[in-house]
Order: sequence, then structure tokens, then C-alpha cells
Amino acid sequence: MSTETTAQEYQAADLPAWNPPEPPTDLIFDDGVPLESNRHRIAMNVLIDSALNALKEKPDSFVGGNMFVYYSRNQAMNRDFRGPDFFVVLDVDGSKERQGWVIWEEEGRYPDVIVELMSPSTAKVDQGEKKQLYARTFRTAEYYIYDPFEPDSLKGWRLNGSQYQAIVPSDRNWLWCDRLGLWLGTWEGRLRREPPTGTCSWLRFYDRESNLILLSEEIAEQEHQRAEQEHQRAEQEHQRAERLAARLRELGENPDSFNA
Repeated sequence: MSTETTAQEYQAADLPAWNPPEPPTDLIFDDGVPLESNRHRIAMNVLIDSALNALKEKPDSFVGGNMFVYYSRNQAMNRDFRGPDFFVVLDVDGSKERQGWVIWEEEGRYPDVIVELMSPSTAKVDQGEKKQLYARTFRTAEYYIYDPFEPDSLKGWRLNGSQYQAIVPSDRNWLWCDRLGLWLGTWEGRLRREPPTGTCSWLRFYDRESNLILLSEEIAEQEHQRAEQEHQRAEQEHQRAERLAARLRELGENPDSFNA
């Protein structure tokens, strides 16, 4: 009997109860292959960090990066590794620990949004083989590509049926990510000592009003600056009060009597 025999054929042949093959359990979650460059690694972490901050009010979501996605028994057995640089899955348990994204352990849920950080060596696959996989098998609603070394390389597609249709950019050349309710666009600056000198363009998320979604270190820096400003205002108020008290003493008044 062929290994492709279906449950219906088993029943028609009056054979013992048919059970589908068990999915493999010896999954690999790290192939030891690093990202293309330090900038690619930082760019991935920037997307993850900003997405987590943008979705902090949505605990039923998962944000991942450079993690294997296992979607079929054959793929797993053939060690056909597929690991999007960045992806988001909505309406799932966001608190669950995961080494990778295993479809049969996630009630069949595939990524809703994927971003691949391209390089010259991966551009053909990212725009060809992976694009077809994400459209036809993953059925991922939105797919984006960006080369961290090419500021004008941002492209995106939205699923229509079984095919992707290009997303029309805004006047700023940003792309609207409908599933996340966020803009994807570039931002000029220096992050985490990259580049070593000067600035470069990073792929960042923006909210509906075009406000930049801050990273955790940027939020911490803002809070630090606010604390410093509050301290300076308090110090200035203290000095003003001291000057006023000194003036009152010069006039023969007791400044403490005004506080009674």
C-alpha cells in the first residue's frame, strides 16, 4: 500500500484504523549560519523591539526573528530550513516559550506579516522562491523586503487570493502594514554603534499619525531626559526660594514666618 494512501482509501479497503504519520520531534532550531552583517542583525532586532513596543497592548501576538518556521513533515525531515528575518503572528498565545515556530503546535497558524532583510546574495530568493512560499503555502497577508545597505530598496506585497499584489508607497515612500495598523518606513540615524561613523537608513515602524515607534533604549533615554529636566526645574525653584529668603532677611523679615 502506498504511503500516500488516504484515510478514505483505508476505510474503503476495510483496513485497520488509519492514523496519519506522527510529526518529527527532533527539530533543529539553529543551523549556525549568522546573519549577513552586523547591520542586518541590528536591523532585525530593531524591528522586533519596535514591534513589541507597538503591540504591547496586544498580548495575544508573537513577534519573532531569525527563527525557523516548520510547516510540514517533509520539510522538517528534509532539513529544509525556513527562517524569516522578522515575522508577527496575531491572535496566538504571546506568553508561550518557543524555540521556533512549529505550525502543528500552533493550531495551524502561520505568520501574518513577514519582513526579509535582503542582501545581494539573497535578493533573488527573497523576491522569488520565498515570495511564492509565503503566498501559496504560508498565506501570509503581507510580505516586505528591505536591504539595510540600500535606502530605496523597500518593497511590499499584500495577499490577494493566492497571489501578492504590490503595495503602493506613500509620498514618503512608506508602506502601510494593514495587519499591524502601522507604517513601515525608513529612518536616518545611528543605532547601537552602527554605522561606526555617520548615519544610515533603518527600517522602522510608525503609528497611524506617522509618529516613530520608539525602541526601548530610546524610551529609556526620553525618561532619563525628563527626569533630568525635572531635577533642573526643582533646583531652579530651590535657588529662587533661597534668593527670595535672603532678600527678605535683608529687609528685616523672617522668611520662615511666611511659611507658617
